[in-house]
Amino acid sequence: MRPCYSLTPLFTFSLILACAGPGEEVPVGVPGAPLPGLTEAELARFEQGRVWFDYGWTPEEGLGPLYIQDRCSSCHDLPVLGGVGVESLTLMTSFDPVEGCDPLVEEGGPVRQEHATPLAQAAGIFREEVPRAATERVTELSPLLFGLGLMEAIPQELIESRADPDDVDGDGISGRVQRTHDGRLGRLTRKAEVASILELVEGAFATELGLTSLNHPLEQTLNGLPLPPETDPVPDPELDTEIISAVADFVRFLAPPAPETPINAATRDSISEGALLFHNVGCATCHVPALKTGPNEISALSEKTVYLYSDLLLHDLGPDHRTVCAGDATPTEFRTARLMGLRIKAPYRGVPKAFSGPILAHGGEAERAREAFESLNVEGRSLIIRFLMSL
Repeated sequence: MRPCYSLTPLFTFSLILACAGPGEEVPVGVPGAPLPGLTEAELARFEQGRVWFDYGWTPEEGLGPLYIQDRCSSCHDLPVLGGVGVESLTLMTSFDPVEGCDPLVEEGGPVRQEHATPLAQAAGIFREEVPRAATERVTELSPLLFGLGLMEAIPQELIESRADPDDVDGDGISGRVQRTHDGRLGRLTRKAEVASILELVEGAFATELGLTSLNHPLEQTLNGLPLPPETDPVPDPELDTEIISAVADFVRFLAPPAPETPINAATRDSISEGALLFHNVGCATCHVPALKTGPNEISALSEKTVYLYSDLLLHDLGPDHRTVCAGDATPTEFRTARLMGLRIKAPYRGVPKAFSGPILAHGGEAERAREAFESLNVEGRSLIIRFLMSL
């Protein structure tokens, strides 16, 4: 992808299209819309998956016995299906610098189930507790799902080519890839420990709704202890693979939201100036503006330019960003957050002050960029925030 932003800060939606090279396609849509260019069959899968995404499961259908919400949309419905939610997840892990990350599987796993079905409550079971072995605990809101299919379609080789785990170039940035337990490249979630949308969806059904499947055949435990048989009368697996596949396609086919279209020249100029400053202070080193998908059997995902603002690599952001660990990622390492759709994501929606805190908390590999941001005058910092609010 040619770095046109280094020549002129053309980052409004109309100018993003102008910035794209000959033959480059930039698929976007209103929040919740399907990707442009889907076939009729793919659109039908998208609509089928949307129905199951918003379906409320009951204990008689396999919900629980321990669970967080009764439907996917509970955590992904703002401003529309596929967005964020006000419900939060409590994650817990134990990290040792020598032994690495322990997801506390023997004590119930890294996700705390907050609710129990009536049968479980009748047995005196109401929720999981935070394990004593947990050294990290964090409460998080669910991320946006828009554009996830395009992110999944970015070639592994392109992501790996940007990694510099030993900081050979000496710029203080040592991004590295995350690997799954079987060696595949991870790219999804804040710690990039999940490789595919199908795995993400199947895992969410298991941990957040308590619905078993062929690849997750066992019920969640109560802090590691098996639940009494009478609390779960539904035979396993409880979830049909076709439903999982349909929901995965709904998520895969969600279009990325279009950035703001300026209403006048002054707004356009402010956003463009902020985009240039964003690059000049070093933010774009990790928040890479654009990556391109590879050849794909799904035409709507094939060879498309994605304004993701992420390199999809793990970076150490220092102790002020410490949360849980996951996979090979330490508590202070994160996959570079994708900034695409930031303007519609809670808690950032239309609130300039919400941007300053996360920026100023950056440390570790991002310390130079943070210091450069801090060194700007008030107008310069405001311009960068105005740019971020347009994404």
